[in-house]
Amino acid sequence: MPTPVHPSACSIGSVDAQRVEDALALIAPKWTTWTAQTLAQQGHPMRVRDVAARLPFVSEQLVAKRLAAMHAEGLVTRVGDRHGAPYQLSALGESLAPVHRALSDWSLANLSLGKVAGAERVEDAARRLHLRHSTTVIQILDAGGPARFVHIAEEAGLDNGFTRYRLNRLQADGLVTRTRPRHGAPYALTDAGRALGPVYTAVSHWSNPAAAPRDSSAPVPDATATRTHASVPLRSDGGRTAAALRRSTAAPSVLFSHAPQPQPRVPAAVTAQSAPGRGR
Repeated sequence: MPTPVHPSACSIGSVDAQRVEDALALIAPKWTTWTAQTLAQQGHPMRVRDVAARLPFVSEQLVAKRLAAMHAEGLVTRVGDRHGAPYQLSALGESLAPVHRALSDWSLANLSLGKVAGAERVEDAARRLHLRHSTTVIQILDAGGPARFVHIAEEAGLDNGFTRYRLNRLQADGLVTRTRPRHGAPYALTDAGRALGPVYTAVSHWSNPAAAPRDSSAPVPDATATRTHASVPLRSDGGRTAAALRRSTAAPSVLFSHAPQPQPRVPAAVTAQSAPGRGR
């Protein structure tokens, strides 16, 4: 049984919802965590073919595309500028360990995925949490308790159609539930939704270490995992509302531990809920 975290130390409502979602969007794409943890485990620059050799269930072409995207997002750098130059984790990528750990711990405690590799579990958790306005809805329910649909839409500053879509998705992902089965019953956070404080805190600190709330009881992160790095930039989003804006360490191998073998699969029932197509 995980040790409970005092709510004041990891407040869901204290984080910037948009920043959290932007940061999680960098982690959520398939194979991002696998690739980052491969580079972290090896501890030296690696060419695309060498990374692909450590991930035999992913094509070399897909590994190349993922590394290129991670390079554009600042998670990896290239050693030299010649064609085929090897990649290594950037300071931002190296400091992902607390986020990976928080996502993995939350998933293990709250989701029934069966036997799933740690990297797959991290990516699945990030894909459940990164969708736009999900954090705002969770903050509203965390702050005020069960609420009806109209109240959530009004408080979040969202139109009814989008609010319904987002609530349906949060229900499918196990974060929100209806208090009663009848139509019009209030929505409430599930245990998994209420347990998101440590995840949001870790993501906030990673994306903007100077401004993020800190858990005063938490151990000081290892210096090698907290090098100074630029904060994750906020994406421009004209739909952010005043209500939403008010709410305002190398990766451990135990998370990864993969051998050259077929990729561990998420159970079909969960895959159906967490499959790609999670548009913002």
